[in-house]
Amino acid sequence: MKELVGIAEQVAAQLIARKQTIAVAESSAGGLISASLLAVPGASAYFLGGAVVYTRDARRALMDISDEGMKGFRSSSEPYAQLLAERMRARFGCDWGLSETGAAGPSGNRYGDAAGHSCMAVAGPASEVMTLETDRNDRFGNMQVFAAMALKLLLKKLEA
Repeated sequence: MKELVGIAEQVAAQLIARKQTIAVAESSAGGLISASLLAVPGASAYFLGGAVVYTRDARRALMDISDEGMKGFRSSSEPYAQLLAERMRARFGCDWGLSETGAAGPSGNRYGDAAGHSCMAVAGPASEVMTLETDRNDRFGNMQVFAAMALKLLLKKLEA
């Protein structure tokens, strides 16, 4: 968790210096992205909200994405990660949206992705999507890696 907070401190410094805000949607990271950002004192200056979108019901209720709205999308994919990041940015009216979706383990998901598969996206003044494969079935280890990589992806965009 210390590594996550260290990355979050760098993200926080950038967001505060720019007077920018963020909202987070995460799935298999289980809230670790949001928890890391909130662990930094002064988080209320930049963190507007977050959602753990772990199930279809959560997607419908928290993201207002219906089953019909999922046509052409598959969970745990780059297009879905981008949709989540963009949706968070729009719903909160913030500068940045950050998302993560995947399969933490110990087994893969119902879409055929192996444990350790995660897609993450940043939506904002600069956007990027990426896929990560850890090739590990360590659930909590994967959750930590997913959160760290999502924060690093955001930091890369903030520093660009």
